[in-house]
Amino acid sequence: MSESTTAILEAEAAAETQSAKLSMQQALNRALDETLSTDPKTVVFGEDCGQLGGVFRITDGLQAKHGESRVFDTPLAESGILGMSVGLAMAGFHPIPEVQFDGFAYPAINQIVCQIARMNYRSRGTLPMPITLRVPSFGGIRAPEHHGESLEALFAHVPGLKVVSPSDPHDAYHLLKYAASRPDPVIFMEPKSRYWQKGDVDTADGGTLTGARIVRPGRHLTLVAWGAMVARCLQVAELAAEDGIDVEVLDLRWLKPIDAEALATSVGKTRRAVVVHEAPLTSGLGAEVAQLITQSCFDTLKAPVERVTGFDVPYPSGDLEDEYIPNIDRILLGIQRVLEYRRG
Repeated sequence: MSESTTAILEAEAAAETQSAKLSMQQALNRALDETLSTDPKTVVFGEDCGQLGGVFRITDGLQAKHGESRVFDTPLAESGILGMSVGLAMAGFHPIPEVQFDGFAYPAINQIVCQIARMNYRSRGTLPMPITLRVPSFGGIRAPEHHGESLEALFAHVPGLKVVSPSDPHDAYHLLKYAASRPDPVIFMEPKSRYWQKGDVDTADGGTLTGARIVRPGRHLTLVAWGAMVARCLQVAELAAEDGIDVEVLDLRWLKPIDAEALATSVGKTRRAVVVHEAPLTSGLGAEVAQLITQSCFDTLKAPVERVTGFDVPYPSGDLEDEYIPNIDRILLGIQRVLEYRRG
């Protein structure tokens, strides 16, 4: 075999190891595995995160590989999990705690808001909080009450916290590794309904890891979404294209800080926008997004920014989820209202 042929085969083998089709669950597991391997100060813990590997198996096999001192179970006490994270961060560790379901985060709000978010400020930079809080988030799995919530507006409102939500396996892998390397506390909101959806993951090239990204270019209107709603908006865009409507889909990704420049660039081009999220309408993050769009694109907008969201009721369980979460028809109606808007 010639040297050139050997080089080609080696390059192909390297490319295969750098790119793989993974589910989001697998991508997150790999990101945690590699973070634990490269940073001896990283610790992963939460309810059932150790031997069981988490209720969604995100931490599957990590305790067996990295040991019980690096990956371990905790009592059923979210305030204790996050309080322990504060102490570990103060001692120089990089905690990656898990709250088993988003609705379980409420008992730990005091630790998140009053300690994690403020400690760096309170200590004048001497006690940073490199904590990445993993929160399986949003609905779509027909779970019981308190097992499906959309807490992004609550977290994004708190100074000192950063908030991110991936929409596909590639971003899940790279954004989790990036968040775990930050000196600041990051709330990592994982769309649990997308855990089992597979996609291509290039482990060598994550692209730009800050800000928003265009996942589908378009000319007539911008759909802004994050988490599980990005995939739904892509479905809507395909259906709208059948009627000649060219929809751009912007995955916001970072919910704190919000990429105002990406919003201005996209909507400045399309001149219309619809924001889609699962959380209730009133004081939802869509209101902040709409204001940022209006602030930068007021003179060129052809219609007010539309919001398609959950309703102002407690997040329902099980059989009522389909009525609550924005579906394809509701998003299409939102697009229609924006396209048909006429001043006066």
